[in-house]
Amino acid sequence: MKRARCLLPSGLFIAVLLRFLVLLCSLPGIYSVNTVTLGSIEIFDVHEWFPLKPAIYFHCQGEKNKTVLPDVTEAHFLYIFKGEESWQPLTELPDKKCKRCGFYERDTFKFDDVFDEWELCPADFIDGHYVHFKENQFNATFICTHCTETGSDQRYSQDNETKHSKRNVSLIAVICVLASLVAMTGTFAAYKYWQKRKREQDQVRFLKLFEEGDDFEDELGLDPVL
Repeated sequence: MKRARCLLPSGLFIAVLLRFLVLLCSLPGIYSVNTVTLGSIEIFDVHEWFPLKPAIYFHCQGEKNKTVLPDVTEAHFLYIFKGEESWQPLTELPDKKCKRCGFYERDTFKFDDVFDEWELCPADFIDGHYVHFKENQFNATFICTHCTETGSDQRYSQDNETKHSKRNVSLIAVICVLASLVAMTGTFAAYKYWQKRKREQDQVRFLKLFEEGDDFEDELGLDPVL
């Protein structure tokens, strides 16, 4: 029972620390991935001459994967997606860097046809949405909930980011203090346990010496002194 009471504060602090870590990761700016998904697309023209279903795909330079859009097979039809399709997301953007991306159509006998190539940037997204239109080619909507806003909302977003940063610094300081308390509590618990073990070992050693003294008296045939 004493051992359980000794380790209880350490377990309590660890539980509190884990809750703060979960809260820290849930705050904006601490852990966020600029994941880009396709919300909708409408193709205005296809480049394949043969009567085959076009193979449309999305690709960014520097990436090995090409995201094929298996559902996009007809022109002049608006395809709407939920972002949960098996081929989603399209790509991930760095916080303050663009990627050269585009839509392409596989060609049977020559190089793949290009619908359009452009710089896809986190700052292009407003309220998590970005619309890219290419005349006579396509109209697509992209979704990125963690991407930076632009225009009149950019300053407001930067102010919020500054406030979140200050709040996160304070929270990190609190977590550091809690971690120190956990370490101190664990050290104290280990020290108390070591003291208890040492007392038990001393008692065992004393009893052993006492029993050896009785055995020595029995061998000499000495009667106990009253």
